[in-house]
Amino acid sequence: MKNAVNWFEIPVKNYERAKQFYSTVMALEIKDHHMPEQNVKYGMFPYDNDNNGVGGGLIEADGQKPTTDGPTIYLNGGEDLSIALSKVEASGGKVMMPKTDIGENGFMAQFTDTEGNRIALHSWM
Repeated sequence: MKNAVNWFEIPVKNYERAKQFYSTVMALEIKDHHMPEQNVKYGMFPYDNDNNGVGGGLIEADGQKPTTDGPTIYLNGGEDLSIALSKVEASGGKVMMPKTDIGENGFMAQFTDTEGNRIALHSWM
């Protein structure tokens, strides 16, 4: 097994708002993969095309509920997570934990997104 996690989904109340938030904060493109026959709005974060890397998406659908409770998803904060973290509040989120040194494991931070999810960032610098 290469990775303990191979896919994640972040539940959202408003797909377009969440897509704009994550696209801005993470400086990446979220590609739409809606499933209209199931009344699901879905967007995928970039991941390795060979599908051996970890990937994930945003999902707006019945039964999907954003939360600050439960598992914490750590998104790749890039070279220095300060860059992404600096865009959180201007994009409608809230920083819950500033950039924090975790020793030999790099740095982490946590925020709530526009939908009410607690999400974390990790970087080595």
